[in-house]
Amino acid sequence: MITVKNALLALAGLAVLPAVASAADAPAAAPNIVKGVAAIGAGLAVIGGGLGIGLVGKSAVESIARQPDAAGKIQTNMILAAALIEGATLFAVVVGFLAK
Repeated sequence: MITVKNALLALAGLAVLPAVASAADAPAAAPNIVKGVAAIGAGLAVIGGGLGIGLVGKSAVESIARQPDAAGKIQTNMILAAALIEGATLFAVVVGFLAK
């Protein structure tokens, strides 16, 4: 079964391998390859962050539907988790752009 994680790993591998092969052929093209890989990394970070926040929100809504009395605690934990995921995603995107 193909999961999102496996699909993203395959996509990253397909994107990086031709770039590495062309880098061996033409050393002058290496800065352009680094820019491309950095942009791909930043894009994958955004996709991962979006999936993470989506899963947190989905789980929180399901939990509140099952136990409405705990909605306040669940919502607080959901917001904290989403903020941490967003912070890590922003950090990864900044690192990707700095690599450019």
